[in-house]
Amino acid sequence: MMTEFRLHPQLQNDCIELAEFPLCKLLLSNDSQFPWFILVPKIIDATEIYQLTWQEQQQLLNESSLLSELLMQTFNGDKLNVAALGNMVPQLHLHHVVRYKSDNCWPAPIWGKLPTITYSNEEIEHIKSLIIPKINEILS
Repeated sequence: MMTEFRLHPQLQNDCIELAEFPLCKLLLSNDSQFPWFILVPKIIDATEIYQLTWQEQQQLLNESSLLSELLMQTFNGDKLNVAALGNMVPQLHLHHVVRYKSDNCWPAPIWGKLPTITYSNEEIEHIKSLIIPKINEILS
């Protein structure tokens, strides 16, 4: 019996699914205080990068680099934080957070610092309109 990939319930609850890369799902963290995106490799039971095959590791790096460049061009940040923490959600996922020297947490990490402010439907649609066409263009 084959098991299919499922997104961790916490990621389902806290994020909006935006797109599919060859290896990863692209999520938007539902916190409007930061342009915060998450790549989740569609690999069953993966909790750490080293558990991926060499080819999957390379693909993850490629997708992360592509996303990183796209986010910095789109959101014109001062710094991009990329991290795979997994302390609360064991499923392997990479956070990509655009940071600004003017944001409320700068220069500290953002985790656990501020209460979440969710996006409105209009804000979600705006972000989709900025990101998805660029991803589709790159992947086609």
